[in-house]
Amino acid sequence: MKTKNGFTLIELLVVVAIIGILAAVGLGQFYTAQKRGRDAQRKENLVSIAKALEMYYNDYEQYPDSALLIWGGELKGVKGTVYMKQLPEDPADNFQYYYETDADGSYYKLYAWLEHSEDIDRGGPYAASDDCQTKVGIQDCNYCIASPNESCE
Repeated sequence: MKTKNGFTLIELLVVVAIIGILAAVGLGQFYTAQKRGRDAQRKENLVSIAKALEMYYNDYEQYPDSALLIWGGELKGVKGTVYMKQLPEDPADNFQYYYETDADGSYYKLYAWLEHSEDIDRGGPYAASDDCQTKVGIQDCNYCIASPNESCE
């Protein structure tokens, strides 16, 4: 009696289907991890910017005008003091941060868009006075930090 070694077509199809299912699940988790990573970077960036804004406030007793905040550029005071060498840009190319203050520089609000839909820090939607939707381009901002004397609401 002669036996044949090898796999049947059905066995091969079952293995390929299982590998496909595992790959789809893994790929979905990978994209979620990427979103969470970008959101964490956004939060860290806004905290760093807030610290620079507080240092500016300590020197000038007001927060800088929005014209002084150029994403990717430096935050420099009128006297030439550099408060942040490079203002961070959003980790995704299709989003940007938004900074709001009043004419007196008495408060600030920093806005961003968090991608991960289940992030516990998502709020809003925040529509700033200049409409966050037009600044970000996709949706209203859903993450905000503000100066100690102001609230995001």
